[in-house]
Parts: sequence; structure tokens; C-alpha cells
Amino acid sequence: MDRIPFNRPHATGREFDHIRKAIDNGHLSGGGRFAQRCEAWLETRTGTRRALLTPSCSSALEFAALLAGIGPGDEVVMPSFTFVTTASAVVLRGGVPVFVDVRPDTLNLDESLLEDAVTPRTKAVFAVHYAGVGCEMHAVRETAASCGAMVVEDAAQGVMASFRGHALGSIGDLGCISFHETKNVICGEGGALLVNDEQLIERAEILHEKGTNRTKFMRGEVDRYTWVDLGSSFMPSEVAAAFLWAQLESADEITAQRLAIWRAYHDRFEALEEREAIRRPIVPDQCSHNAHMYYLLLPDRQRRDRVIARLADAGIEAVFHYVPLHSSPAGRRYGRAATPMDVTDSASDRLVRLPLWIGLTDTDIDRICRGVENAIA
Repeated sequence: MDRIPFNRPHATGREFDHIRKAIDNGHLSGGGRFAQRCEAWLETRTGTRRALLTPSCSSALEFAALLAGIGPGDEVVMPSFTFVTTASAVVLRGGVPVFVDVRPDTLNLDESLLEDAVTPRTKAVFAVHYAGVGCEMHAVRETAASCGAMVVEDAAQGVMASFRGHALGSIGDLGCISFHETKNVICGEGGALLVNDEQLIERAEILHEKGTNRTKFMRGEVDRYTWVDLGSSFMPSEVAAAFLWAQLESADEITAQRLAIWRAYHDRFEALEEREAIRRPIVPDQCSHNAHMYYLLLPDRQRRDRVIARLADAGIEAVFHYVPLHSSPAGRRYGRAATPMDVTDSASDRLVRLPLWIGLTDTDIDRICRGVENAIA
């Protein structure tokens, strides 16, 4: 019996043609025609003021931390239930990640805990949209504004998802997106920074160009360009951008296919939830998700681990998710927990993610679901 992997990168079929065109255009470094198309698409589809492609979402987060002016001793409030680079982007600037617990329904940052977590040192709030389901962004923005903090959305999993009709990544001051091969729309490794505050655009373009004013030079606004600020190599190659453009062209189709798989899982597991054997994902009414992942919460770690092991025996790869950052060696060294982490610790112990990728057949989905049902029985 064939093994069902947790993830299988999807190609639309146009990627090679676009890469060939990039080669023929004679421009393979950053900022070429395909990069410009991708950035324009992001600006149109999200409503952001300026989109800038990056080599990864991790680099987009580092870009955002630099643009936000995070420095030594500055505090940044964020969930502990997130990927390491949400926090390391802050630590690299000398900042301190301040961890708060997540909500039991969405596993997103618990906005009710923010007010008690902020201090006079709070420079920003990093809001992570888990599984492509939006945080309660109105409350996050309100609390951040009350202490003069910026809001950075970690929308790594949020392409083609929205909160109250606004694209994830376009609601805070800055937004960070991932195009890693495990995401919905991909280019192997890649990301983007969405600049939603118009006052940040000029400096963002400078940082994006390694700290130079080259963007102004290319627009004919200065007669030569030079080093004017901090920055780094925040541009992906034109080859990656060409691959990404093929994906963005099919973003609606990709999302629809993923949603169909997500709904098939959700319908199938309703009976198990009614028996209180599992808990399915919860998507609030104000959120439009993108089927980035399908996960189940088991009653305890022992039963979660049993499901993963029995699925593995059946040739199905299912995985757990984050080890909470507040309990990690680096998290204890560089950050601090501002609240009890009961929900975070519980979710980390009980969560299992099921395969979700374009190409899964109805037979595959039935096999995965039967595997879960047999493991729980």
C-alpha cells in the first residue's frame, strides 16, 4: 500500500515555462518582471499599500522587526504557540519576546490577555494567524494603539484568508507571508512583507534594497544610489518569483481544492466530536479561512501519540505541531512568559495534523479517516 505523506508540494504546470522566460529575460537576481507581477498581485488581492517579496517568511519577520525599530530591551508580545522565527526575529534585534497564552477555540493569541502583558517597554505585538484563521485583530489593534505599539501580523499560513473581509496580513502595520513548500501557495522557500502603513513604505524600500536608495534611483528620483540605512539581502531570486507567479495565477483554484479536502475531513469527523473523542477546528463567523491545515485535538497526549503511531503503521504520515516557545531552551533564555500557558501546553500535547495537499483522492481521505477512527476506537 502506498504511503500517504503529510505534505506533497503542488505544481500548476506553468512553473517551468515561467522560469524559462525569466532566464530568457536575462534577469535572475531580485526585483525582476516576475517579482513585480507577484508584488502587484499581492497589493491588489490584499489591499496592502506595498508588497515586497522576501526569501522566506522568516526573513520577512526579521525585515519587519528592523522596520519596527525593535532594539535592545524592547518587548514584543506574541503567542508561545508559534514557529521559532516569530520570536527569533525579535531576539536578533536585541528585543525580548513576551509570551502569552492562546485562545482555546482558534489557538490564536488570546486578545483578552494583551492588556496585562504590555508594559512601558512594549514596542510591538506579533499576532500569529494559526491555521489560516484570523486573530481577533480589532481588539489586538486597539490594545496595541493604547500603548503606542506597532502590530505585525505573522500571516505565514494566511494567504487567501481574511478577518472581517480584510486579507490576513493587511490589517496590522505590517504583515508577513510565507510561500514555503508546506504552505498553500509556494515557491519552495519564499515570503513577502506587506507594508500597510504608508509612512513606512519609503524606509521599507530602502531596507529591502540592502539599505540603499536604489529603488528611488530606478524610478529616476535620484541620479545615483548609495547606502542610507540598515538593510539586508531581503529579495528572492527571479527564478523563485517566476515559480511563485505560476502559483498566484492559480491561487483561487488551489484554495478551492484545499477547502474541499478540509470540508471532507470536517464532515467525516463530526461523529467523533459528538462522542467527545476529538475536537475539530473552530472557525469563527468573522473569519474566512484558507484550509491551510486540518488538525484534531485528542483528549490527552497519550491518545494523540497513539493516533500518530497507528497512522504511521498504516502508511499515513500525521504529525504534531509546535513545542511551545516559552518552554524551549532558547525561549527561556531570551524571552519570558507573561501569563499562565495552560491552553498552549494542552494544545501542544493534544494536537495532530493530518495530510492536506492537492492530489489527495477521495480514497486517500477515506483511508486517513478510517485510520483515525480505528486508532480511537
